[in-house]
Amino acid sequence: MTTFVIRRILQAIPTLFGISILVYAIMLATPGGPVAALTFSPTVTPQERAALAAQLGVNDPFHIQYLRWLLGDDWMRFDSDGDGVADTAYLIPLDADGDGEPEPPGTRRGILRGDFGSSFFHGKRHVIDVIFERLGATLELGVASLVVGLTIGIPVGVLAAVNRGGPFDNFTRIVSVIFNAFPVFWLGLILLLIFGGTGLGLLPMGNRCGLVLVGGCPPLYERLEYLVLPTFVIAAGFLAVYSRFMRASVLDVGTQDYIRTARAKGLSGRMVWFRHGLRNALIPIATLLGPSVTGVLSGAVVTENIFSWPGVGRLAVSSLQQRDYPTVMAIVMLASITTIIGYLLSDILYALIDPRIRLR
Repeated sequence: MTTFVIRRILQAIPTLFGISILVYAIMLATPGGPVAALTFSPTVTPQERAALAAQLGVNDPFHIQYLRWLLGDDWMRFDSDGDGVADTAYLIPLDADGDGEPEPPGTRRGILRGDFGSSFFHGKRHVIDVIFERLGATLELGVASLVVGLTIGIPVGVLAAVNRGGPFDNFTRIVSVIFNAFPVFWLGLILLLIFGGTGLGLLPMGNRCGLVLVGGCPPLYERLEYLVLPTFVIAAGFLAVYSRFMRASVLDVGTQDYIRTARAKGLSGRMVWFRHGLRNALIPIATLLGPSVTGVLSGAVVTENIFSWPGVGRLAVSSLQQRDYPTVMAIVMLASITTIIGYLLSDILYALIDPRIRLR
């Protein structure tokens, strides 16, 4: 298995490079740019806009901007006399302040050396710091959604298969179709209208916690009411998918010889299904965990904006609107790495659940 994991990691490297090139090209091709967003005031002169564009480096050719983001810019300049000023450039001199003079080397180090750059719109702070401030909120919402989807969806699927054709089975099938048919944004808005402040007033309208001036949000157990609606919105799709896949898998396992043998030995129905059949029936669920990680990230982008949840998904939308290139690219790479890890985890769980499978 170790060889398999190493091989998959090596195969992921060109995939990440391809994703970065494609997303960077699409981002630069979109209309507008950070200069237009930062200099929205009509009092800003064309000279000031040009100086800001030179400082941000957004007017450079695509390959120069991409290489600077990937490898940094210190290798692009040469300091022949050792005075700390790059006097000869063999690719392009970075003019950070727009004064016509290249800056000292070592301004940026590139993502391959752990430097994702500074955000254009968050006080020139490092992008990683901005993302990690919001990552905890996204993980909190994502883990809660997955836990709810798994702990409810799997037992519901098993019970629906055991009571095939009964009222419970028919009810869960109808609910699954409804949950799959509802768009995330529509379901979130409807739940806000029904349970939020303008409706029954049972749950908060949004945010991660109440108004906190110092110290951040309180512990999770003191603000569970803020987590209910956004968790349900994301978990609804997981509940529908897991329950239907689990039902179909259990029905397929129920036709196997070892299940008939267990019944012939006089074992109870609960023992047959939950002890002998459940493990093999979980194999399709293991294959769904990888896409589920992607679903959590994509669902968080919409859900966090609907419920004003201060996570990475909400940061991604605002960064896209502001053309904050470093932040957008960092979020994209984080999402890509998480997706690859999710699919790798699915393969490993697949082998752990089914001893007949060997990863090589």
